[in-house]
Amino acid sequence: MDADLRNRVDELEQRLQSGVAENARLQGELAIALERQSVTAGILNVIASSPTDVQPVFDVISESARRLLAGQTALVTRVVGDMLHLAACTAGSVAGDEEIRISFPAPLTSSGIHSRVALTSTIAFRSDIETEPGVHPAIRSMARARGYRSIVVVPMLRKGVAIGTIGVSRVEPGTFTGSQINLLKTFADQAVIAIENARLFEEVEARTKELARSLDDLRAAQDRLVQTEKLISLGQLTAGIAHEIKNPLNFVNNFATLSVELTGELNELLTPAMLPDDIRGEVDELSELLTDNLQKIVQHGKRADSIVKNMLLHSRGGGGEHRPADVNALVEESLNLAYHGARTERPQFNVTLRREFDPNTGIADVFPQEITRVLLNVISNGFYAVAKRCERGDPGFEPALSAVTHDRGEYVEIRIRDNGVGIPPEVKEKMFNPFFTTKPPGEGTGLGLSMSHDIIVKQHGGRIDVETEPGEFTEFTILLPRNIGLSHSIGG
Repeated sequence: MDADLRNRVDELEQRLQSGVAENARLQGELAIALERQSVTAGILNVIASSPTDVQPVFDVISESARRLLAGQTALVTRVVGDMLHLAACTAGSVAGDEEIRISFPAPLTSSGIHSRVALTSTIAFRSDIETEPGVHPAIRSMARARGYRSIVVVPMLRKGVAIGTIGVSRVEPGTFTGSQINLLKTFADQAVIAIENARLFEEVEARTKELARSLDDLRAAQDRLVQTEKLISLGQLTAGIAHEIKNPLNFVNNFATLSVELTGELNELLTPAMLPDDIRGEVDELSELLTDNLQKIVQHGKRADSIVKNMLLHSRGGGGEHRPADVNALVEESLNLAYHGARTERPQFNVTLRREFDPNTGIADVFPQEITRVLLNVISNGFYAVAKRCERGDPGFEPALSAVTHDRGEYVEIRIRDNGVGIPPEVKEKMFNPFFTTKPPGEGTGLGLSMSHDIIVKQHGGRIDVETEPGEFTEFTILLPRNIGLSHSIGG
């Protein structure tokens, strides 16, 4: 009985020890499973918190793979074209990390295990690089340099094609368990999710920008349509006024010319007449004065007629259609029109006009009447600025305005610069706003620069910039595409 009891006790002790060992094993596996679950959950959190940046995901996958598989080094790579690029690396030493980084990027056709996995989209591993047959000497040398004996690499698959790899190497030889390989596959799937998220975010962002551009284009087209309708109506009104002015103006010009001729005939008739010297002197003086006055009427009548003709010219324009136009001619014509207008408003006004026209500026496909409107507005503002500085009585001040053109290849540049009162910073910020003006009531509507900005930017797709120094100068720079088709090529 004692021997039988002893046997039973021994058996129970063995069972107990076996149960304890099994329990310890299960607890160990449970701890590993919980740690792996915690790591995968953590990676998902990183993916959620960094939807557009995959680098943090690669970094945590690399570190986690190395730790959970008890590896020396872990790598994450990505396929870009026909090359394999290093995305993340967790190495056991600084030397090992440097050795790894200098070997990337690598061709997909190279002999490295990561390249082979990326090229074939299949898992690859080596349990002992030192003893396994068929290992290329260069691979064995590289493994020795990096200090590992065993390695496993899994592909990151999207629609069955590898877009990258994840690999772990260890110092000691040995096979990797099925659970370890499955863990790397899970990491690979999570990496693909992160890459897809980033790609989808980029596509959505690009599509959003494209829709925003389309909306801007639609609004610009609507603005151009409204602007064109306004300009057509204004052109019709201008044409009507110009026609009404032209008839009496022709009458004035014709009779002024005729009166000059009649004065000459009258002088010829009076020449042989016997008149006292004092009366002869008065007659000659009055005749000369009358002739001078009539010649001035003729001169200014011709100038007025030229202005009316230009008004009629710009009131046409084929319903606002664009056409090829000589840019230098447009600037020259605008200078003359603006100067005549300024002299009409201020008979004593005087300014030095400087012209520097690049002969290569040539032709641009524009809306000529609208560009002339812009130039008239900018030049007239320049005349107003130099007149105001004249009123301040700056010693030695000589009013001047320059018009410069440049050939800029696919674009033409027009610069209008005056040495007037300049523009304060607080005014410059608002100068293109509708109805904003610094002129006294009755002298400005505040629409000139606003309409000019719309014509250059929205209608022509160009750019208008202003450089100024209060009390010194103001320079407008207008950049226009040679072809309306380039209307969205200029930034700013």
